[in-house]
Parts: sequence; structure tokens; C-alpha cells
Amino acid sequence: MNDHELAAHLASEAGRILLEVRESGKHHGKDLGRAGDAEANALLVAALRELRPDDGLLSEEEKDSPMRLGKPRTWIVDPLDGTREYGEGRSDWAVHVALAVEGQPAIGAVALPALREVLRTDRPSSMPPAVATPRMVVSRTRPAREAELVAEALGAELVPMGSAGAKAMAVVRGEAEIYLHTGGQYEWDSCAPAAVALAHGFHASRIDGSPLLYNQADAYMPDLLVCRPELAERALATIAQDALMVCRSAGS
Repeated sequence: MNDHELAAHLASEAGRILLEVRESGKHHGKDLGRAGDAEANALLVAALRELRPDDGLLSEEEKDSPMRLGKPRTWIVDPLDGTREYGEGRSDWAVHVALAVEGQPAIGAVALPALREVLRTDRPSSMPPAVATPRMVVSRTRPAREAELVAEALGAELVPMGSAGAKAMAVVRGEAEIYLHTGGQYEWDSCAPAAVALAHGFHASRIDGSPLLYNQADAYMPDLLVCRPELAERALATIAQDALMVCRSAGS
């Protein structure tokens, strides 16, 4: 099984377990999220340690080890992205399995278990046709100020959605055209979605336009932009102009 196949297989299997845990009726509320997270994580970690013992590993649900920093290949996983949505019985949650090679989001799979779909880096689909009014997926609770500014500049409609993986895959699946996040994330939140988006021909970067780098000592990643390539330049320019105005205001 090559790395692409392994990522997709593990994301699918973790998703299957999460659905079984949710449908069992044994857990409710926050306990459901914790139980699902634990079981999916156990599967992913055990499989990767057995099948790829020489690679590094970073999981949201495991204690981080600095040993991964010396590895050219590190698996970065989120067993359950969107715990709240999962616990609420919604469909906008995901499983992320990615392989960063020399810091690049090279290989990955994002499972959307409630939709019975796995998007993967080795099976890119055709980019959906452009639409007249772009749709921007944002937080269900409070869209970031930068997202609202970019939406205004693009004439985009805001679409509330759950997990980071669900939002990024909404762009890949043609349900939205742009996903902009500035509220702070970690490497496991975006590595697999970024790998899949890039493989499918979409733009994925930091909001200053710099590349996304993974397997860093500090796994915190403040921001992310995933969008159709023709929207990237205008979105990044809007963010840069806003940052310049904020700096000028602070200095006056």
C-alpha cells in the first residue's frame, strides 16, 4: 500500500469507527466527542506506528515528541476535526490524515464520514465551474473580520460551516469558492486539507501568501487561505491592504 492509499484507507477507517461510536448511542454530548476522538486516534496511531515506523507522527490527541523534527517524513493527523459538529449529529466534520515531506503538505486524505466521501491527493477531480457570486465558508459562530473584508471585496456570500476540513473540502467539492481562516489553528487542522486542495489545483497558503510549512517545532498555525486560484490574488491583496492600514493606524 503506497502512502496515498494508506492515507485514504486510514481516514476512511477512522471515519467508519466514528460513525459506529456515534450510532451506538452509548455516549452523548461532550462524552461522545471524547470517545470518538480516542477510538479514532488509537486506530490511526497504531496503524502508522506499525506500517510506517521510521516516519515521524504528530496527532492532536497524542503527546508531541521532538523526535519528529529530525524526520524528513512526518504523518500529521486529526482523528476528529469538528468535535462539536460530530456531537451534534451534523455532517460537517472530518478526519485528516496527511504526510508532510520536508515540511511540504505532500500527501493526504480528508474523510467526510457522514457524507460517505474521502477526498485524496492521488485522485484529483476536475475543478467545478466558476459561479457569478462566490461563496465563502466561515465559522458557524463568528466570522473573522478579515473574512468579512475579503467577502465584501469579492462580492461573496458568507456560508457558515463547521470544521476546518469540511470548509476546505467544500471548496474542493464545488460547494464554495473560498475559505479564509484567521482565528488560529494547528498543523493537524490544515495539513491534510491543504494537501488535498493543492493536489486538486486550488490555492492554499498563509494569508500573507507565504507557503504552508509543516512539521515545525511549534505546531500552531494562525491562518489559512484555500480558494479557487483566480480569487487568490485579490483576496491576498485585500488582506495586505487591511494589514497596512492597521499598522498605519497603530503608528499614528
